Amino acid sequence: MTQRYEDILAFIAVVKAGSFTAAGARLALAKSVISDRVRNLENALGVELLRRTTRSVTPTERGQEFFDSLAPLVQALDDAVDAAASADGPLTGRLRMTAPISFGMRYLTPVITAFAQAHPELEIALDFDDRAVDIIGAGYDLALRIGRLGDSSLMARKLCDSDRVVCCSPAYARQHGLPRTVDDLSQHACIDYANAHASRLWRFEPVTPGGEPRVVETRSRIVVNNGEAMRDMAMAGLGIIVLPRFIIAEALASGALIEALPDICPVPDAIYAVYPPVRHMPRKLRAMVDHLAAAFAGTPPWLAAKPAQPAKAAKPAKPRRA
Repeated sequence: MTQRYEDILAFIAVVKAGSFTAAGARLALAKSVISDRVRNLENALGVELLRRTTRSVTPTERGQEFFDSLAPLVQALDDAVDAAASADGPLTGRLRMTAPISFGMRYLTPVITAFAQAHPELEIALDFDDRAVDIIGAGYDLALRIGRLGDSSLMARKLCDSDRVVCCSPAYARQHGLPRTVDDLSQHACIDYANAHASRLWRFEPVTPGGEPRVVETRSRIVVNNGEAMRDMAMAGLGIIVLPRFIIAEALASGALIEALPDICPVPDAIYAVYPPVRHMPRKLRAMVDHLAAAFAGTPPWLAAKPAQPAKAAKPAKPRRA
């Protein structure tokens, strides 16, 4: 029965994740092990549960019926085990997380380190990826998202605000001038983020409270899929960027970057912990979300020690095309 239960768990994971690879990642098992367990289950039942092609894995009609019957029972069993565990007992099992690269490396790593030290019996798998991955399909328990959340079935808890800044290097300002209004940005070379459409990046607070945000169509000279690379290119004088302050705070403090529109604010983002909808939140997930919320409560670390304002660049010339 123990072996059969493991086969059932593998089958359920494949249906939820949509592939043997993703199911293996969720269960911390090799793809071949997942495939063998599902095949063992099919042989024991004498029915084909999954329809396999080179591009996808989908349940057969019998497989879908089997999944619909079993999945709630397995979830109820997991919930019962979690509920029965002592509230003061150690956190165990495995927790899979994903987070953006720049934020994760600089600000999330020490937070997760502290959590891992406090819970030595819990396994943590942390992936850094700037793409908004399908956390359910990929088998993640938790993801950190930065931006404005759209409609989703995922649960979300806001951790903190994340303001954004339009900036460039002093050398760029001397050579090309600074924009005086948001409309002037269309005359400048801009460096854009590849994982978001430009219309989502260059959005500014409305002129009147309650109005619509102002959206500017920029000329993207360079498109990059990493914020730190964008920052470094802007420091080299290649164009104007809009980035979260947590990426460019040090560059602003040192004067390597200056604010290009200091009196005009881009629409701010927020940082969220998002996770799949669950009826009973597992203790390990709840503990991690609470830990993250506490870590980023109050003043964010990138604003905790506000740097001295660097000297302003010389008065810019009239904006012109780069």
